[in-house]
Amino acid sequence: MSAGVPPARPPGRARLGPQEILGLSETEVDELLDRLESEVPVHPGLLDLPSAPRREAVVFGDTHGDWWTTLAVVGRFLAQSGERCLIGLGDYVDRPPDDCREGSVANALYLLGLVAEYPDRAFLLQGNHETVRRIPALPHNLPEEVDSLWGPDVERYHRILGLLERGPLAALSTSGAYLAHGGFPRRGTAANWREAFDHVTDDTLLDVAWTDCAVSRIDRGVGAPFSERDLESFFDKCGARVFLRGHDPDIAGRPVFHNRCLTLHTTRIYERYGGVIVARLPLDRAVRHLEDVRIEHVETEGQSFELA
Repeated sequence: MSAGVPPARPPGRARLGPQEILGLSETEVDELLDRLESEVPVHPGLLDLPSAPRREAVVFGDTHGDWWTTLAVVGRFLAQSGERCLIGLGDYVDRPPDDCREGSVANALYLLGLVAEYPDRAFLLQGNHETVRRIPALPHNLPEEVDSLWGPDVERYHRILGLLERGPLAALSTSGAYLAHGGFPRRGTAANWREAFDHVTDDTLLDVAWTDCAVSRIDRGVGAPFSERDLESFFDKCGARVFLRGHDPDIAGRPVFHNRCLTLHTTRIYERYGGVIVARLPLDRAVRHLEDVRIEHVETEGQSFELA
């Protein structure tokens, strides 16, 4: 293990680390799922982030089973957890790096344990890889990983997905930031745009979790990519001034649309594009443009680790 990466289980905490999760028996993982189902909150489709009492949010992009990087990100949050929130932008599962055995399972359950421990500080937004029970996404390694660890049991797979589906689809801070995995609702007026998050249709799910940015070279063919004009229209409705998102690795770390939209990726799988990055988003003061958001490279960037 390289220096700077926190241990699997922080001292004095009952939360299991990724390597401990991988070592659970069938009975033990069922007990863990029981506990998580009793402790992980169910959030509305849109999470409103207040300006107090938290000073800032550590925002991370797609991790895709890279639990070594997740440990490093969580270490930043725990260093000042009383002042910080932790916000994930979705896609915690599928495509794990080679040094993260059963990375989808370990990453998801570790992060869900963190949400159970800090329900008012840690939030996992849903990405397109968390909404596969409504709209399939490929690759989808999670079911195979569950079977590999604990034998064929589709119920465990569905329980993990059910817990991930408890997260909000998007978040809006009073400081002026909108956060989501892919995009934003493209329908509705300035008066009723929030209603899209109250009763989420497949159209809304495609808009929020699947939509590509028009600047990206990636085109998944799921609706039209959103343009700068689309973003301006949405900002007029919701009052936000910057958009933090994931989903499109090829524009990770590159501000677009006149410095109002930034894509984050926080996995070594896609580090060749923009590195392994997180954002520190102010919650206690106005965010007018992306210069007000601090971007940091995670210490796992460029590293590999021994298999667990």
